[in-house]
Amino acid sequence: MNSLPLLDRITQVRAFNRLYTGLIGVLEEGLVGSDYSLGEARVLYELAQEGVTEVAELRRRLDLDAGYASRLLGRLESRGLLVRERHETDGRRQLVRLTEAGRAEQQVLEDRTVEQIGQLLSRLTDDDQHRLVTSMRTIRHLVGEREPAPALVLRPPRPGDFGWVVQRNGAIYAQEYGWDATYEALVARIIADYVDHHDPAREAGWIAELGGERVGCVFCVRGPDDKTAKLRLLLVEPHARGHGVGKRLVDECLAFARAHGYTAMELWTNSVLVAARHIYRRAGFELVDSQPHHSFGHDLVGETWRREL
Repeated sequence: MNSLPLLDRITQVRAFNRLYTGLIGVLEEGLVGSDYSLGEARVLYELAQEGVTEVAELRRRLDLDAGYASRLLGRLESRGLLVRERHETDGRRQLVRLTEAGRAEQQVLEDRTVEQIGQLLSRLTDDDQHRLVTSMRTIRHLVGEREPAPALVLRPPRPGDFGWVVQRNGAIYAQEYGWDATYEALVARIIADYVDHHDPAREAGWIAELGGERVGCVFCVRGPDDKTAKLRLLLVEPHARGHGVGKRLVDECLAFARAHGYTAMELWTNSVLVAARHIYRRAGFELVDSQPHHSFGHDLVGETWRREL
């Protein structure tokens, strides 16, 4: 995998910083057209939105030294937006709170910020908005705060999801295993057949989302007879592995099959798909057949796995 030299990486980060500070107007005299600097606006936000009441905690959250924090608070206090006072039982602790005027000014800043970001997003398509928000979440995770583990949600496929299933299967298997476009064509045929002949009483599909982002899928379809279901197109995005996505998808598929009258489930995979085979084995599937074949540009060993329900 190609790697940028360190100086080039630094250049890219600086270019992003210049772009984004320009977009949100950080270098202007007042944030979002107001009379407040970025530092003053952040203080008002923390006091209003985060429930901070101690100066020491405010300094920690904003990474401010004592002198700069004191000057910021002093300017806002002189405008009647906040008050500072000593703790009732510990004179070493200084408390701070917004006045009614301060809360009103913070709400104006909040409304203007929402409008500004809304205008930025409105220039993008829904897909590009999704990509932007996902990338920003990644940046926050890598260089800033550590968020709680995102919620894993399974939902039925919606229009647009089927194309995503085809595209991500083609891209991921090409990247990780070197499979050619004939695999993507196979997935497209499977999806087209599912959509054209879908029987809700006997078939279902699920899209997995982590924090609102699509990260996986699986489908339960009719098998070779009325008593056997087939598990198809299990996929988990590389960055979402380790969150139990594959296990949840397989468990959901098994539960659906059991609840809808099937007595067994089968699936077809290939021996090179080690992680998927591990999930199947842990879910109670057993390898019942294997056959060599040449597909997707490679010599492979196809495997049939089965589990009684």
